[in-house]
Amino acid sequence: MLPEPSRRQTILRIALPIIGAMLTQSLLNLVDAALVGSLGEVPLAAVGIGGYATFLITAVVFGLSSGVQAQTARRHGEQDWGRRAAALNAGLAIALAVAGPLTVVCLWLAPELLALINQDPAVNAEALGYFRWRVVSLIPVAMIFCFRGYWNGIQQTGLYLRIILIMHLINVVSSVGLIFGLAGLPAMGSAGAGAGTSLSLFAGLALWAWHSLRHARGSGFLASLPPAGTFATTLRLAVPHSLQQIWFAAGYAMLFWILGRIDTASVAIGHVLVNLSLLLILPGVGLGMAAMSLVGESLGRHDHHDAQRWGWDVVRLAWPCLSLIALPMVVFPDAVLGLFLHDTQLIALGRLPLQLTAAMIVLDAAALVFAQALLGAGAQRTVLTVTLGLQWLLFLPLAWWVGVHQEAGLLGIWWVQLGYRCLNSLGFMLVWQHRGWQRLAV
Repeated sequence: MLPEPSRRQTILRIALPIIGAMLTQSLLNLVDAALVGSLGEVPLAAVGIGGYATFLITAVVFGLSSGVQAQTARRHGEQDWGRRAAALNAGLAIALAVAGPLTVVCLWLAPELLALINQDPAVNAEALGYFRWRVVSLIPVAMIFCFRGYWNGIQQTGLYLRIILIMHLINVVSSVGLIFGLAGLPAMGSAGAGAGTSLSLFAGLALWAWHSLRHARGSGFLASLPPAGTFATTLRLAVPHSLQQIWFAAGYAMLFWILGRIDTASVAIGHVLVNLSLLLILPGVGLGMAAMSLVGESLGRHDHHDAQRWGWDVVRLAWPCLSLIALPMVVFPDAVLGLFLHDTQLIALGRLPLQLTAAMIVLDAAALVFAQALLGAGAQRTVLTVTLGLQWLLFLPLAWWVGVHQEAGLLGIWWVQLGYRCLNSLGFMLVWQHRGWQRLAV
């Protein structure tokens, strides 16, 4: 049963710009890959390795977004207008303090970091330039997370979409020029793709800062140093979420290692299925981020019943949305796989796992929404415990035992993953119903 029309409109008003922005943001690395693909196999692989390394480093500061958003939504609900931007100020300071030294370390140790991910010297030599150019923009990335958290927290999500579209335009134009040496620019190859992406991130930071200086000064943006308590709360909320992202990404690396113990075909199909699922769950994540703001605002008004209701309302909207997205994977599995795989044997091997992936996307709805809603309530440690506990203590050991030891292969692992997704959503539903998160101070 869908939520009431007025509440449905509120959810969609907040969520749709976030979903649009997240879907376009997923194109950032794809644009680099598409542009570099014409240079050959080694540059393309280098962009893939460099992009994954960048993702792992970026995860260190990822939690700043939810940390700022949770506090901002709470102050918004309390109608504490003059302190709404206190968490943003603290987040920006933390971003500079963490991302600055991390940038220097990554630039210095870039060859060693890439060698941990990939053992091909030729690919790593090509990836080095791309990765270093991407790392240069780590401070802008961290600060953009903070700005995004603030503006999403006060439910002004359209700004996120508008700025990221401008960033994409800058990325494409600058990357094309720097990769191929157009308009008098140096021909940098794959490194040019990294430089163009970083340029777009610096431009995006300038746009976020400009808009905030114009419209957030009344909320205390850059008016004064935030109190020590705000710094402490921001770190308390950000660190568990960042750890979750790091270990969640490492869990996928472990999954591909397990698939590699089976055969190359399983790795190829697994990459397609995982990348498809990570793309198609983005609407669910966007709806969850809307729940984060709505739950935080309700808790700021001390309306615990409304906060509880918002979580379930967003889940009831997410289920049909994700079902519609997953439907072609069930009905036309060969056509969907044919977009990525051109070997009939691989398509046949991936048919049932793709249909199971479609079921997982729908089953993930409750976990996606409630995880974000709990972040809005300040329950970052709970989300960390449930997510990583089930992934690392249940799913990955069972995937190894069933897929490799019992020789059930890719299909066996995907059946295990289906069960894991069921338990994951069930776990988050139980946490949400327990309502302990309503007593957390943010």
